[in-house]
Amino acid sequence: MSSFEHPTTRRFVGNKSRVKDSRKGALPLALQTPKRPGDVDSDDRPRINRRVALQWISSATAAIPLLERDALSAERSGVRPKSVVAKGYGPDPDLLRLYRPGDLWPLTFTDAQRRLMIVLCDIIMPADESSPNASSLGVHDFVDEWISSPYRDQKSDRAIILKGLAWLDEETGRRDKNDFVSLPPQEQLGICHELARAAKADSRRFPGSFFYRLRNLVAGGYYTTPAGMKDIGYRGNTPQAEWNGPPPEVLKKLKLAPQ
Repeated sequence: MSSFEHPTTRRFVGNKSRVKDSRKGALPLALQTPKRPGDVDSDDRPRINRRVALQWISSATAAIPLLERDALSAERSGVRPKSVVAKGYGPDPDLLRLYRPGDLWPLTFTDAQRRLMIVLCDIIMPADESSPNASSLGVHDFVDEWISSPYRDQKSDRAIILKGLAWLDEETGRRDKNDFVSLPPQEQLGICHELARAAKADSRRFPGSFFYRLRNLVAGGYYTTPAGMKDIGYRGNTPQAEWNGPPPEVLKKLKLAPQ
């Protein structure tokens, strides 16, 4: 299946159909961000604690293209690039500290936008018989954190995501409804199908560009969680007591002799 084909009803990886499920998963206690007295949240789901990881990802995403661009310019002109003068983001983060939302930079979503993003995440990545839905893994908070970080690519994503969220409620209003979140699930799914078709026709033209980018962000957030990696069978560096060589089925597929 192409990644453009109705991602609202199928997985990004594999061909198993996603089944809409309302069940909510709980984050491990170590990943939950404690509330302070007087805190008000738009949803009862705990916010994820991913600020440090996103700071590293965002830094690399922004810094590498800039360094490559400046180096290439210097090579062509023979002139040393100008020194970069900008306010830094402070020292390395304290890996033992539990960061709260907004500690590293202000977050973007309003309560209404966060509720809308929760619905969209679960339409794009609903639960099935073996995996939780996206919102139970905090993917909506991942998107908020991503578009809030002060880097070039993320700022571009912020503009398209916020424009798309506003468009969804405007489109709902044109259909004589209050807002997207209040629509029946089948109507929400129908609008997302329309956006998926628009993204397939032209991923650079709005509103298809919005759904194209949102879908990639949701998938990226989902499949970098432990549950998402388990869903696609990624084991990572799993310790083993002994090594007996490649599995026979792998050798057979590669047409190699057993070891």
